[in-house]
Amino acid sequence: MKCFFCDIQKQEDNNRIIDNQHFFARYDDFPINDGHCEIIPKDHIVSFFDLNQEQFISFFDLIKTVKEIIDNKFKPDGYNIGINEGRAAGRTQDHLHVHLIPRYIGDVEDPKYGIRNIIPNKADYIPEMKKIPSRQDYL
Repeated sequence: MKCFFCDIQKQEDNNRIIDNQHFFARYDDFPINDGHCEIIPKDHIVSFFDLNQEQFISFFDLIKTVKEIIDNKFKPDGYNIGINEGRAAGRTQDHLHVHLIPRYIGDVEDPKYGIRNIIPNKADYIPEMKKIPSRQDYL
């Protein structure tokens, strides 16, 4: 079976940013914001949960380095970090890839709830929090 992320490693890739022993980072081919990139294992690993400890540390080190590169080049105001873990979560390539998406003030009208907005009408938990007295201090 063909795998885009396995194949792209064997080609010249102008979107490549940096790599380490286990992972490489590249700018997304269809970015949703300036600096949107992916961190991808060099080995064919499907699930984030299949990473061993060495690979996880390698991933963590690379994503921090890539964030510094993106900070210097694009000066974002924040980030979303996302993994589509499984087809039900929207994964289209069966090879782990972690999206690092820079966010900018004003890129959406109201960014409140961030990743929770993934399922429409499920993000606003404030009405439920208002029903719990011990949570009202956090509103």
